[in-house]
Amino acid sequence: MTHFRSKRLSRPGHGKVVAAVLGLVAALSLGAMGDAQAAPPSKTAPAADRWTDRPHGFASLAGGTTGGAGGKVVTVTDQAALAKYAAAEEPYVIRVKGALKMDPFGTEIPVASDKTIIGVSDTAEIVHGGFTLDPGTHNVIIRNLTIRDTAIEGNWDCKDTDYDGIRLDTAHHVWIDHIRFSRICDGQLDIRKDSEYVTVSYNRFTNNNKTFGIGWTPNVKTQITVDHNWFTGTKQRNPSADNCAYAHLYNNYLSSQLSDGDPVWTYGNWSRGRTKMVIENSFYDGVQHPYQADATAELVQRGSVLRNTTGRHDAWGTAFDPREFYAYRLDPAAAVPALVKRFSGPQKRIGGPVELNVPADHPTVQSAVDAVPDGNDIPVTIAVAPGTYREKVYIPANKPQLVLRGTGRDRSDTVIVFDTPAAQGGSTGSATVRIAANDVTARNLTFSNDFDEAAHELNGEQALAMKTTGDRIVFEDTAFLGNQDTLMTDSPKLTTVSRVYIRDSYIEGDVDFVYGRATTVIERSVIRALSRGSDTNNGYITAASTWTGNPYGFLISRSKIVSDAPAGTFHLGRPWHPGGEPDAVAQVLIRDTELPAAVKSSPWTDMSGFSWKDARFTEYRNHGAGAGVTADRPQMGDADARTHTVAHYLKGTDDWAPYARHH
Repeated sequence: MTHFRSKRLSRPGHGKVVAAVLGLVAALSLGAMGDAQAAPPSKTAPAADRWTDRPHGFASLAGGTTGGAGGKVVTVTDQAALAKYAAAEEPYVIRVKGALKMDPFGTEIPVASDKTIIGVSDTAEIVHGGFTLDPGTHNVIIRNLTIRDTAIEGNWDCKDTDYDGIRLDTAHHVWIDHIRFSRICDGQLDIRKDSEYVTVSYNRFTNNNKTFGIGWTPNVKTQITVDHNWFTGTKQRNPSADNCAYAHLYNNYLSSQLSDGDPVWTYGNWSRGRTKMVIENSFYDGVQHPYQADATAELVQRGSVLRNTTGRHDAWGTAFDPREFYAYRLDPAAAVPALVKRFSGPQKRIGGPVELNVPADHPTVQSAVDAVPDGNDIPVTIAVAPGTYREKVYIPANKPQLVLRGTGRDRSDTVIVFDTPAAQGGSTGSATVRIAANDVTARNLTFSNDFDEAAHELNGEQALAMKTTGDRIVFEDTAFLGNQDTLMTDSPKLTTVSRVYIRDSYIEGDVDFVYGRATTVIERSVIRALSRGSDTNNGYITAASTWTGNPYGFLISRSKIVSDAPAGTFHLGRPWHPGGEPDAVAQVLIRDTELPAAVKSSPWTDMSGFSWKDARFTEYRNHGAGAGVTADRPQMGDADARTHTVAHYLKGTDDWAPYARHH
């Protein structure tokens, strides 16, 4: 038999680009202007995404801060697990779920380098303790947590305790974001001993005496960005910056300052020692000494709102220009109270679904899959950048709830491909991608097995692009490229029903290239039957092996079958009985679909001694040059057609309806 190379059909239509614009300031109720005039927002850089998982400011410089990106993702619900993963040598993304009470009281969990510690939703808490980053620790992100209640009644100055919320000692590249600190003894956040490249953003500091201190060495090394934080019900160090090389404070909100009548040590921001500090577009409401500077320090203030402030308002020297280091956009000072009240502290939308980026965080798709924790209980998106990934990918059964998403404009931009034939590992072993887990979705991707059957004569030319055995599998806007056995949708065993939904996709092949026993719906898709150069028989589109107890096998609906094969040379399908299994009785319905002239007038055929007439093969209201109604083309009646819809095939016992968002 003469073999021809696969002819790839490019995706019809064009890529879609969706842009989302969030007009935060316009949507919020803005405060009135105070004593100072707010500077207009800069137009030199876009606004920072308030939900991004990448830091801005000084933490983004000198190589940046990525935390545990590239490491495994784990979810912890107790102190022991948190301590174990936080101290590990390898990178981790550590998701904290629920309230973790530290024992003994005041325990500070040591955090090693290359870690992301992030709270799940807005309910994750560290109670009666905190975190410490020892000298040399670097590349750490701590986000979206409440850290609270190490204060001791009657011990306001905390001279004999040192229970910090988060303490950094000679650490570098650290991002503290969306934390709520409350009732901590001593400092809620202490950045000490020449720590460098730090950003502190969108945090809420509440109910404390010594709130947030920076420095405490004679060296002038620390670079720090402090933005969009809310200091409320705090007394001093909001923050205090001692001998910082550069301290950039912008869009912070100080309100409801605690005061015990102390004329000196109740204050807002303090530029101490030889610090160079720049304050921009912040909002001070009822604050004593809103900003002050030592004679040896420099402080530049511009654009802030001052309401009912008293005491020192120091500003002298030139300090530095933050824009020489990084781009940023200022929110209007008048908008700061509303913005910060809304966005500071833990947020429900942070720490939920996880996104792993390939190759930015993980070099391969498989390495990203491997990073998903066993028994995963949250949606995890593996975002795959445009490119060709020559690798085999296996998603095991214990890694459910994954989304594989190509980030290109077109599904052809992102291709996962390998070239193994069945002769080198069996049919299953040939698959470029295998999905054994439940609840997996793939979008905007191409899956390919580019084994060249025309160039080889093997006993075992089956070469799968995709094999699934999981339940509730969705493919949207995907392509499956191959020749024999391109796409296998299966289940763990004959009597187990797995469901697969394929929409707006493209499938090509020649022999049995859509096959298996899973209940599979192919809707609004293009199926291309490739010519093998024969004048009589070029192949078979389907080879179903549906369990006899399952009324729903394959449904091809509202789709288009195309072919470059000669007229009357392609079968719609044949019944596959794996290993001669008598209870594998194919069920295939092709309805409301355009058929090409390549389809045979008797489109169903026998296989391995099993008659097609004993299978459950039917058509319903098909059209096109290859459509027809004859004795060899069973047609489904209208009554049965009403119970053989997309919804009926996929419903199962859990009312699964992945099509609902399209209908």
